[in-house]
Order: sequence, then structure tokens, then C-alpha cells
Amino acid sequence: EVQLVESGGGLVQPGGSLRLSCAASGFSFPSAVMSWVRQAPGKDLEWVSTIYSGGRTTYYADSVKGRFTISRDNAKNTLYLQLNSLKTEDTAMYYCARDPYGGGRGQGTQVTVSS
Repeated sequence: EVQLVESGGGLVQPGGSLRLSCAASGFSFPSAVMSWVRQAPGKDLEWVSTIYSGGRTTYYADSVKGRFTISRDNAKNTLYLQLNSLKTEDTAMYYCARDPYGGGRGQGTQVTVSS
């Protein structure tokens, strides 16, 4: 059974940081292209970032470029997203997924940026 379990979300002040994790199982994680997507209240699902299997090729949405960093540990079957310089507009449920459209995503972890 394919499983993606996100963790690491929380409440943080503007300018703060968080590190999200996604534990993967049930498929060949080291060979999979993985993505993070997010959904803010009342808005559509938004692609955030993608990382290729080797970890060297990464892509970011313009809205997070320079502030977020995607990475992976293939030995631990874990995907990460480092969120820095957080803004109120980053408030959303964050999901890891097996494609950039959110396919096969996990249950999500909530990130709330508020003073």
C-alpha cells in the first residue's frame, strides 16, 4: 500500500521557519519524482516544488523561490521542505505528492503563519 505521511507543520510568526517531512512507503521512493503542493482555505491546490530522484534537480513556484528548499533522503525514504521567511500568504495545508498536480498525496500538515 502506498503511503505518504506528512509532519512538521505548526503555527509560526511571519519571518519564521519550519521544516516539513514526508515519510514514504509502499513504492520505490528513491526512483520517484516527488512534489510538494499546498491548498489555502478557499483556494485551489497549488504546486510548490518538485525534486527529481537523484535530488540534484529541483523546481520551485515563483511564490516560494528563494525562501523554500526541497530535499530528500533516499536512504530514509523521506522528503523534506524547508520553509524560511514565511509570510501570512504561505498559510495552507501542505501535502507531499507523487506528481505536481497532487496525485497520490498524503493527509497533509497544516502551516499557519500569523502574528
